[in-house]
Amino acid sequence: MLDLSNPLTESTPMIALPEPYEDAPGWTLTEMARYDERGQAWYWNRFQGSEHMGTHFDAPVHWFTGRDGHDVGQITGAELVGPAVVVDRREEASRDPDDLLEIADVEALGPLPEGAWLLLRTGWSERHDDAQAFLNGSSWPGVSVECSRYLSELPGLRGYGCEQVGIDWGRAYELDPVYPMHHYLLGAGKYGLASLGDLGEVPERGAVLVPAPMRIAGGSGAPTRVYALVPG
Repeated sequence: MLDLSNPLTESTPMIALPEPYEDAPGWTLTEMARYDERGQAWYWNRFQGSEHMGTHFDAPVHWFTGRDGHDVGQITGAELVGPAVVVDRREEASRDPDDLLEIADVEALGPLPEGAWLLLRTGWSERHDDAQAFLNGSSWPGVSVECSRYLSELPGLRGYGCEQVGIDWGRAYELDPVYPMHHYLLGAGKYGLASLGDLGEVPERGAVLVPAPMRIAGGSGAPTRVYALVPG
């Protein structure tokens, strides 16, 4: 069992939105009691943050094109678990941080199994503990517009996951439509996973992905623990 999630801390990188949009708050943990006069027998905290922080899940309703789809609280566990297929773009991403996945790259993988998660492996998770390098001035790998549409139309695809802060390319605000992975993938009722941890040990085929987002009623997404079950 591989844990593909990053721990939530106050230094967890958060995506920055252009004006006039409001940035989501990052992770804040506030102690309420720690075996003291506030609670002699227990330790606990309260927390604040965003649905889309750290390793997180995007439900269809997160984007206007999926507004008639399910929120994260409506999605059952059986709808989340599926075989993982990894596309390895580490070499390309090391040469070009703006590398884009294209249709031909997906077709080269062969047919995807029913209910598959397509995972983009770029080595980007190595940057996670350095927010400046991780966000890289909005320059990080992603998926082209054409490939985004193609993935949304693959009948057996359950969702897409990546090591970057979001499921779209870093400068996807320049594309038409803007943020095409959100636009097409979530609009098709499929799911997204972002800020995954190191995918280096996940085989290209044979693993089973087990995402476990917080079950927030009405939520557009949620921080998520993600496991990969890998054959021994």
